[in-house]
Amino acid sequence: MKTIAIDARDSGTSTGRYVDKLIEHLHGIKPDYEIIVLAKPHRLDFMAEIAPNFRAMLCPHKEFTFDEQIGFKRQLDQLKPDLVHFAAVQQPVWYGGTVVTTMQDLTTLRFRNPAKNPIVFTAKQQIYRWMNHRVAHKSKLLITPTEFVKQDIVNFAHIDPAKITVTLESSDDLPEPAEPVTAVGDKQFVMYVGRPTPHKNLERLIQAFAKLQANRPDLHLVLAGKQDANYRRMEADAIRQGISNIIFTGFVSDQQLRWLYEHCQAYVFPSLSEGFGLPGLEAMRHGAPVVSSNATCLPEVNGDAALYFDPLNIDDIAAKIEEVLNDEDLRQRLIISGQTHVATFSWRRMAEQTLGVYRKALGD
Repeated sequence: MKTIAIDARDSGTSTGRYVDKLIEHLHGIKPDYEIIVLAKPHRLDFMAEIAPNFRAMLCPHKEFTFDEQIGFKRQLDQLKPDLVHFAAVQQPVWYGGTVVTTMQDLTTLRFRNPAKNPIVFTAKQQIYRWMNHRVAHKSKLLITPTEFVKQDIVNFAHIDPAKITVTLESSDDLPEPAEPVTAVGDKQFVMYVGRPTPHKNLERLIQAFAKLQANRPDLHLVLAGKQDANYRRMEADAIRQGISNIIFTGFVSDQQLRWLYEHCQAYVFPSLSEGFGLPGLEAMRHGAPVVSSNATCLPEVNGDAALYFDPLNIDDIAAKIEEVLNDEDLRQRLIISGQTHVATFSWRRMAEQTLGVYRKALGD
């Protein structure tokens, strides 16, 4: 029986949901391969729980380190799997075995993070650019979450598009019971959840919200996500500009996030660049109307179930949010079409397609 090793070092993070769901649903398919899951120490029990028939193996090698390049490569050389699936670009770039890599997007190559030292960040960004190019060429096959990312990688790395398979991801029901967010209470609000990095375009969302307040002084903007230097900078800027009614919640639990989706007037997704854009589908699943940027993959993922705006146009962002707030028929249509649309996505199908990529890479 051939052996496939899956790099699950990212398990347990927001970006690691992909590999967690892949392993869970791949286990349900019962593939005719021996599957070894390579995970960090604190995720070994989780892997044994969701995939008891797979072999969970300790892999303590941290991403983007010399230990990854040397220690992880040594571990794989000793393991000698027939195939390694790296669930992200970070990997031992000189590993010589058969490799499938999932490339989620190229966003990090295009945007800087103002919270980071600019000299250090630029240097790391250039190394990451080289790594993406190297991985795109050295991997036998690639997986992307959307057609947009597939074409983006073809243009970036100049590779044959036949080398890339698109496996759409999915979303899940968040756990019950929904837990109210005390800071929000019974206020009327629109919301965003996620990181505040530059490509998320939150500065323009805040400026659009300021325009909405002229006619809606009781409306609030909820920005949910772990507090970091970028969120603190945005909060200080909003105070300095006299923009009120913005609630920075900090980290929210899944139960609290469910409550926010269920009670918001609209979920607003202002991003300039995404590889898939999971929060939009998550919002639809929990009954929130989605008002979305029309950039990159978002129209591909959200289809006709969202109302779109130009993310570079503050007036357009404000106008589209206002349209949903003013037109209850439109709001209800978006809610209904969103719940119909999100039902077309499937983690099981993603896992089946991924298994097909493994078979193709192995010549089976």
